[in-house]
Amino acid sequence: MSAARFKQVADAARIEKVVSALNAKGFAAKSVPNAAAAKEAVLKLIPAGSEVFTYSSVTLDAAGITEALNAAPYVSLRDKMYALDRNTQSAQMRAIGSAPAYAAGSVHAVTEDGKLVIASATGSQLPAYAYGAGHVVFVVGAQKIVKNLAEANERIETYTLPLEDVRAQAAYGVNSAINKSLVLHGEQPGRIDVIVVAEELGY
Repeated sequence: MSAARFKQVADAARIEKVVSALNAKGFAAKSVPNAAAAKEAVLKLIPAGSEVFTYSSVTLDAAGITEALNAAPYVSLRDKMYALDRNTQSAQMRAIGSAPAYAAGSVHAVTEDGKLVIASATGSQLPAYAYGAGHVVFVVGAQKIVKNLAEANERIETYTLPLEDVRAQAAYGVNSAINKSLVLHGEQPGRIDVIVVAEELGY
């Protein structure tokens, strides 16, 4: 079966099924119609003056969220981290990236029963998503909705990884890989918001 099916945006009924499942598992989930509405929702969730780390995300970039959160009135922890010297201050860099007050990013798949799946080459975003961040905001294009974890892994391996590999080579001169992954089966209420966007956003 072609991996191109993973571009297909879920219909409204399927989106609402996922939102309900996420809410039942302790996530605070809602659906919005488009990228502009997603950006508006994110900026309402994160108070002005907050320290925010934006993890690498084509989804956030495409919606203009990365740019907005790395500028006033927010405090950009990504800028703070990259101002350090990786050779002599790597411990401080890891600390900044692992436990921000607010973390913003995306996931690579969300299952119909409300599980969030993230794959990574380095794992740099996973500590914050799993526990370290005080509050996490995920923005998820509705084409990332899958039936179950098996289909989530298939989506990541056959669709997401090839696209991310092209991006990584262009941006960093290296290949990408699925070296580490995280499945969020549920969460304590109030820590993770999930905004499901009813259009193709990111990959």
